[in-house]
Amino acid sequence: MTLILNVLWFILGGWAAGLMWLFAGVLLAITIIGLPWAKAAFRIGLFSFMPFGKQVVSRRSVTGREDLGTGPLGLILNVVWFLLGGWYIALTHLVIGVVQLVLIITIPFGLQHLKLAAIALAPIGKEVIEN
Repeated sequence: MTLILNVLWFILGGWAAGLMWLFAGVLLAITIIGLPWAKAAFRIGLFSFMPFGKQVVSRRSVTGREDLGTGPLGLILNVVWFLLGGWYIALTHLVIGVVQLVLIITIPFGLQHLKLAAIALAPIGKEVIEN
């Protein structure tokens, strides 16, 4: 079922969402200053292509230890991300998700947009893992 949902997601717009996130990652990487956020954008981009069967968790819960992204520096980077556009991206995914939750057939896609909204709010220190 996960494969079918991922294929439908990809065909019905997941490819566009993933490409936009990857494009944003390239632009952030070019600026050099945006490198920490570029890695996060690439992570979200790959997640956007096929989100079913995956979840977003704190990297601390995966590795069992704190690193730069899960500590105070990660908090600062997430605040900067949020202020400079993360809220806008998350709001877009939230609106799309809520609209898709209205129809029964698109509920799974709406839930995936809600996951994308959550990671778009604060992507630093997060990791995408298989369910």
